[in-house]
Amino acid sequence: MDSFLLLTSLFLVAGVIAVPIATRLGLGSVLGYLIAGIALSPALIALNVDVVSLQHFAEFGVVMMLFLVGLELEPKTLWSMKTRLLGLGGLQIAGTSAAVMAFSMLAFGMAWQTGLAVGFVLALSSTAIVVQTFNEKGLMKSDGGQAGFSVLLAQDIAVIPMLAFIPLLALPEFSDLAAVGDAGGHGDAGHGGGDGHGDDHGGGHGDDHGVSLDLMSGLAPPIQALVTVAAIALVIVGGSFATRPIFNYIAQAKLRELFTATALMLVVVIALLMTLVGLSPALGTFLAGVTLANSEFRHELESDIGPFRGLLLGLFFMTVGAGINFGLLGAQIGLILGLTVGLMLLKGAILYILGIIFKVRGADRWLLTLSLAQAGEFGFVLLSFTVANNVLPPQVSDTLLLVVALSMLFTPLLFILYDKVIVPKYATDQAQDPDDIDEEGTVIVAGHGRFGGVVNRMIRMSGYKTVVLDFSSEQLEMLRTFGIKVFFGDASSPDLLLSAGIEEARLLVLAIDDKEATTQIVKHVIHHYPHVHITARAHDRHHVYELYAAGCRDIIRETFDSSVRAGRSALEALGMHPYDAQRRAQLYERNDRRALAEMASLFDPEIPAHKNAPYVARTRELIAEQAEYMAKNGDGSAFLVRQDRGWVPPTPADVKAEAEADAKDAAAAARKAGE
Repeated sequence: MDSFLLLTSLFLVAGVIAVPIATRLGLGSVLGYLIAGIALSPALIALNVDVVSLQHFAEFGVVMMLFLVGLELEPKTLWSMKTRLLGLGGLQIAGTSAAVMAFSMLAFGMAWQTGLAVGFVLALSSTAIVVQTFNEKGLMKSDGGQAGFSVLLAQDIAVIPMLAFIPLLALPEFSDLAAVGDAGGHGDAGHGGGDGHGDDHGGGHGDDHGVSLDLMSGLAPPIQALVTVAAIALVIVGGSFATRPIFNYIAQAKLRELFTATALMLVVVIALLMTLVGLSPALGTFLAGVTLANSEFRHELESDIGPFRGLLLGLFFMTVGAGINFGLLGAQIGLILGLTVGLMLLKGAILYILGIIFKVRGADRWLLTLSLAQAGEFGFVLLSFTVANNVLPPQVSDTLLLVVALSMLFTPLLFILYDKVIVPKYATDQAQDPDDIDEEGTVIVAGHGRFGGVVNRMIRMSGYKTVVLDFSSEQLEMLRTFGIKVFFGDASSPDLLLSAGIEEARLLVLAIDDKEATTQIVKHVIHHYPHVHITARAHDRHHVYELYAAGCRDIIRETFDSSVRAGRSALEALGMHPYDAQRRAQLYERNDRRALAEMASLFDPEIPAHKNAPYVARTRELIAEQAEYMAKNGDGSAFLVRQDRGWVPPTPADVKAEAEADAKDAAAAARKAGE
């Protein structure tokens, strides 16, 4: 017990210290865990800890991760991925395996059987590292992220036929060497053995634990196929029909911990079932997740399993770092580093070419290339399996284990390269070649995304002509597919604005994502083209203040109106009459708009808002004043005042009166700020 507590404390302390530092430095959590494992390595050696066994346990985090990924994919979404799943993923596996096999035979004189096995091992990438990083950086929904995930899923599926085929590659001359390799050393089934991942796929490598979970070996091949299909069908059918009554039954106990236990039970039982029939538990739980993607319990399952997945994945990454054999690395550092870098260059080249073939464009192609260039955790499993089946000598397996581990260690650095070099490069390239604008309009719309697109459609449908500018080549390509004419270019360029007709335009709508660029455009246009009315999208309240200081007075917070509408709907849901709810929404909006003018004069962009004493003091006063204002003006029957603006359009006199009131409030606020 004491050693267990000591080991637990070491891993937790190392992770808690290393990961926040790595994240703050922009290195990502995965590299933080790997560094923590490397730092722990001397202590684990001194304590004689079996890192391999720990890794087998931690690999269950990969199983949980794929279950959660499956929960995010509806069956129709998975079906839509079939081209990339089979084409992109299949060609990557075949191409990498063939290239590595050829290199092994030519450079090291390996038999084709051994070379092919090495190709299988190194063709696989790290699902754990890549999916975790995609989720952290918000890249999973991008085209490159979707392409990368398709390849990873194809690789996970390919592990099954690989494990079935590897025993057919056995070479008699390795039988004695394999026995020696099984007896000791770091290559002692390396990171494999009869493991959580090894056993996962069945086949004679569960002996290390003394209990074999392979129940298929005594069955005829046709029967094995039927049992396998039945197991998959059971997972799919059970996920569709059995989970709802089970979770409804558990929910009656009203014990949160029991629901958590049931969620874990579901994942563990499916993993065990897949193991018994010689399939990957990760694949089985992924299918179960896809089946449950439309379940009403989906979000509860995500919240219950998520913490366990995160902890186990963190432990897995630390065991990868701790499992590096620094003695062997020091003795063969040139060879091992050369093989690692060569592998990543080779896989990257293959992925880049496939990205061109499958029309993955721009920065997304580089994301696919860099994210999957490493070997993966399934490589540990296949290496131990190849040694156990006399396909690979233990000495070669030990070297390849280091290549796999180091390639995983280098992967977070490739993501940093993508963030710091690739993404800015493509943004710069886009700014160099704006389109020639051959149209003029009374309105210029800068940015045609979810915000600017709605504004543009309303203006055009009302009979006005617009010139639309956008800085995203992918967005433009999509819009042009639907017949929407958009010009490519950076609206912050004065020359582009001039080409778009800013001198004759009556209105400029700014709906771009870059806050600083929006503010700079406002300053430029107000100074050089004061006749142009500017309607600017603001990202938040502080951005409103910056735009107000720059001279813009028609400022729209991108989520403000929808938030007010949500508040109005909430009041209606609480039983308030729609008229009264609408009236309160208008009162809130009017009061907030008037307060903004005053607060803009107190805001200082050089001082954090919570440290600006006058700003904080006035904000407190305004909150109290707003509550009093709403209480004073928001009461009234829905049936007494039907001519309020909540029901009929305002008259010109109303508009003029409100504008005068706003101007009066703004002037008073400016005088108060200057006193």
